[in-house]
This record gives sequence, structure tokens and C-alpha cells, in this order.
Amino acid sequence: MLLDPRGPRFAAVVTTLVLVVVLVTGSGWLALAQAVVFAIAAVDPRRSPYGLLFRVVLAPRLARPAELEPVAPVRFAQLLGLGFMLVAAAGYLSGATWLGLVVSCLALAAAFLNGAFGLCLGCETYLAFRRMTGRAIPARVPNPSN
Repeated sequence: MLLDPRGPRFAAVVTTLVLVVVLVTGSGWLALAQAVVFAIAAVDPRRSPYGLLFRVVLAPRLARPAELEPVAPVRFAQLLGLGFMLVAAAGYLSGATWLGLVVSCLALAAAFLNGAFGLCLGCETYLAFRRMTGRAIPARVPNPSN
């Protein structure tokens, strides 16, 4: 399965905004809601709320992407985000606010790097793992519809 690489980047921008609100409000419930979004995206990034928003509202207004990217690195990145946000939500909701703050800041940094610069730390971690284990590395491919 292949994705328009602009979709995950758009999702990272929305996630960045959500995480800023989590940090400002200290809301464990919002952190948990973001964890649910990550869980959905880990199953299928195209079905996540942010992915659907991109596909329905933005993608029809944009030119077709020159390349498509494999879904596996994006899924792995979403799983990492899910883990971070579950820990953050647990921290906020249990009274360990410092834990929620630290983990939310780490997640915010990763989301910001992806949204602003296209550097997906989770995707890079996935690719590094594949290299270390000697497995084939999925690559971007030209969009056949162009």
C-alpha cells in the first residue's frame, strides 16, 4: 500500500497543534484522544481522522504527488506516537504531571519536525531497524497516475 506523503505531513501539523494544547492545558483526556488518533492511524493511516481530513478537504485541491511512499514506516511512526501519548495521558491522569509534560514535549518535537521539515523520526527509526536487521528497505516510488 502506498500513500501520498503530504497526508502524514499534514497529520503531523495537526498533531503539533493538538500537542501544544495538551501542554498548555495539561489535559490527560486530550492526550488520550490523540492516542486514539495514533491507534487508528497505526492500523491504516488513510483512515485516521487527520488522514481523512487531508483526503477530503486538501488533496482534491492539490496536484497529484510526484511520488508515493510506503505505508509501513508511517504505521510504525504512528505506533511510536501511540506509545508516547499513552504514557503522557497516564502521567497527566494519574497526577504525575511531570511525566505527561516530558513525554508530550518529546512527542511535540517529533510531530513538529515532521510537519515543518518533513523529518519523520518514527519513519527513520523504522528504516534504521530494517537496515540493522538486513531487511529490504521500502522506497518511495513514482506516482503511476502522473
